[in-house]
Amino acid sequence: MADGEPMANHRFGPGGMALALLVNIMFALNVIAMKVVVDATAPLLSVALRMGTVFLICAPALRPLPGRTGWLMLYGFLNGGLFLLLLNLALFMATNVGALAIAGQLSVPFSLLLGALLLGERLNRRKIVGVLLAFAGVVALVFDPHILAEVPAVLVMASAAMVWGGATLVQRKLTGVSVMNGQAWNGLMGAAVLAPFALIFERPAIAGLAHVGWTPTGWFAFSCLGATVLGQGTLAWLLQRYPISTIMPLMLASPVMSTVFASLYFGTPITVGMIAGGTVALLGVTIIAFSPDRRPVD
Repeated sequence: MADGEPMANHRFGPGGMALALLVNIMFALNVIAMKVVVDATAPLLSVALRMGTVFLICAPALRPLPGRTGWLMLYGFLNGGLFLLLLNLALFMATNVGALAIAGQLSVPFSLLLGALLLGERLNRRKIVGVLLAFAGVVALVFDPHILAEVPAVLVMASAAMVWGGATLVQRKLTGVSVMNGQAWNGLMGAAVLAPFALIFERPAIAGLAHVGWTPTGWFAFSCLGATVLGQGTLAWLLQRYPISTIMPLMLASPVMSTVFASLYFGTPITVGMIAGGTVALLGVTIIAFSPDRRPVD
């Protein structure tokens, strides 16, 4: 879709469902990719390299948009910079990354709460119940003795989810922006914000890049091309083509897949507390996703 082109209404069919499934798989596998890369390098460096690579891939599509360039830069700062920084820090701190996948579900209720606080949007009762359940599910992780050591990482992940929620509000200003242009700004701002800090604080990790093995390198390539360009790009395309109420409920499969994939790859357990907390949180997000928006009062 070209920059500035209005969103058209399309019928959601098997093709759209297949693309939604692709996005879920890309996002779920990216949890593994980011954990492997972070452990092999460093939090700041891995994000700066990832977003720098994304920018190089998408740079030919970079375009300033009159009246919206500032919003593009802010979105890139939040989504490509601060969100990924906090996410990488959480992954660096955590051993059982499945718990982080559950905490990541807070991005949806945070988006609603920030919309209510900053934009004056009204929440109906069902959405309020969904928000409370989502937070209750994540809080339940604290009472799981097997996850107790992961609590600091879960808190950082919750902060990342809040930043992502703020980025979704900014994204509303970018309807009609082409996928490649949006990703180019995402990569540019992420790299510009994080690269200087990586150069200052993570020089030993930079020096060790020559010795990073093929496995982290392969996962890094997947994170850039598969999760960022293909996954986020496809999601942006779907959101521009179909209603948000159609697409976002389908993304609920991603945290479940993330938890299962991470457990299989890293051999970490899926505890009873994780299942209980994840189920409650997922129930809350599901209620939010399927709850109709309240019509504004005239």
